[in-house]
Parts: sequence; structure tokens; C-alpha cells
Amino acid sequence: MSMQGVLKIFMAGIAAALTAQPALAQEKLVLRAADPFPPGHYLHRHGLKPWMEAVTLATQGRVQFEHYPAEQLGKAKDLLSLAQAGVADVVLTGAAYHSEKMPLTAALETPGLFTDSCQGARTYQKLAEGVLGEKEYAVNGVRVLVPAILPTYHVVSAIRKIQSLKDVEGMKLRTLAGAQELTMRKFKAVPVRMPSSELFEAMSRGTVDGAIFSYEGVVNNKLPIKYVTSEVGFGSGAAMIFIAENRWNKLPEEVKKAMLEAGKAATQTLCSGMMREETASLEKLKQAGVTVVRWSAEDKKEMERVMAAVADEWASQMDKRGKPGSQVLKAVLEARDSR
Repeated sequence: MSMQGVLKIFMAGIAAALTAQPALAQEKLVLRAADPFPPGHYLHRHGLKPWMEAVTLATQGRVQFEHYPAEQLGKAKDLLSLAQAGVADVVLTGAAYHSEKMPLTAALETPGLFTDSCQGARTYQKLAEGVLGEKEYAVNGVRVLVPAILPTYHVVSAIRKIQSLKDVEGMKLRTLAGAQELTMRKFKAVPVRMPSSELFEAMSRGTVDGAIFSYEGVVNNKLPIKYVTSEVGFGSGAAMIFIAENRWNKLPEEVKKAMLEAGKAATQTLCSGMMREETASLEKLKQAGVTVVRWSAEDKKEMERVMAAVADEWASQMDKRGKPGSQVLKAVLEARDSR
């Protein structure tokens, strides 16, 4: 065999050996994950943490995460900007914290839409890959990896006794922006926007009388409440784990694949985990002496009447702002009802 032939075989052997080297032997990627929620929040335990662990496992340790909860990397309202600027690589956040930039996601928070968090998450996933992905997330330069709809929100009161809808009138209640805020105005409450991390101090000082919140949120934030309502609720909150598109585009294909597959699994574990904890949290509140209020038949009828009109009114308001509110609401209902 000629020297040229030997050289070709030698070079082919080197190429084969290099090809056989796993991509995971490359330089490690350390990504910063940020969120506004307190350590141990169920969005951490059932969503972000298992997602990060699954990505690290799937990439055989190549991808590692540094987690910055409780606004350690920046305030809740600034997390979108921090991701866009590259300060945070992955963000877990509530859509309501970015309502000025992401107003259309509030369609998913409309009262009465979903029977449970998993139905909501399945619907949200379709929207994130469809009209919301195009009209809301792409224009903000982010990609949703794990969508979530929190359990139904109820009225929680620090001091004021609640026996009927009349008692809600005039209450200063922390609400999410959008459909939830609109709903509470219709019941003559006074909506107040603030991050959940500020609720304990606000309730303790009497800045707010209570909140529209989940039972788990009350327990996890150790809110000083005496009354919670049950059964018919007031919508919910949309949350998400996202990554900036400019960061996503720089990731190796195998890492993207790992993130997407981990996202599908985390979406399911998150919704089912939240529902289990919501039930357990209500029991904890009962054991702590919190009064659970059940609406009368008359109140339920009035709630259903008022909330039935909220979705259309919200959509109309978005349309007037030049946002495709009616289009998004229609897509939500179609996605929810499709199999």
C-alpha cells in the first residue's frame, strides 16, 4: 500500500474516533435560572427543579444550572428584560408580572376556563406553540419550554369576615392583571397589583385586606389569614419556564432536544403535583383554624353570571388596544375543547 493510502486510512481513523467521541465530552454549559418565588415553592419542586435535573441527566452532566430564586437575580417585573439581556438564561415566572409586554397570556387566567391545572397546561402548550408563541413570545424574543396553569384562585382575607359576595365589596385585594383584575372590579372589590413575595408584609400592615390566591400560595407564603372561600373560584394564574431566543439559538442541538423533552415531562409533573398540594394545603388551613367559606346558591349564580361576561369583555379591551384578544380567546377555547 502506498504512503498516500496509509495516510488516508490513518486520517479516516482519526475522524472516526473524533466522531465517536460523545458530544457531551465538550465543554460544560452552566446556565443561570432565575425566578421570583421563595425557595421550596411548588413551581420549583414540581416544575423547575425536575426540569433542570432531567436536562442535566439527559446531557450526561454537560448542562449544569445555577438557581437564583426569590428575586436574587432581579425583581419579578424585570426577569423578562434580564433574560433578553442575557443576565438570566432560563426564567421561571408568572405571566402577570409582565402584563405590559405579555398581556395576551391573561386569556388563560379567565375565570371558569379549566376544570384543573392539567387541562389548563395542555391548552397552554397548544397556545405557546401556536398563536401565543407567534403573537406574544416571539415578539418578546423568548421561547416557552414549560407552560403551567396554577390551581383555581379564591378570596383569602386577613381579618375581614366573609359570608357572602357583599362582603367582598370594597376589599383591597391583590389580584393578577388582566381578566382577574377585571373580574374583581365587577364584584366591586379594589384590585391591587403586587408580586406574591410582597403579600405577607402588605397583609400584616393592612395595605391590602387579602388576595385572590391559591391555597398553596397562602401556605407557602405563610400569609396571616382568617378566611378563605371555596368551590367556585376567580380564575387562576399562568406561569412559564422560558429561555431567550438568542440564547436558545446558541445551544447545541442535543441540548435543545434535551430541554424540549424535559419540558414535556415537567409540564405533566408540575400540573399533577400542584393539584395534589392544593388539596393538602386546604387541609392545612383548616387545621390552622382558618374559616372556609362556601358560597350560597344565590352567590354562585351571580358569580357565574358576572364571570361569563369577563372573557368577552377582556377580549374586547385587547382588541381596542390593537392586540388580537378575540383571536387568542377563540384559540384558547378551541384548544381546550379539542382532543
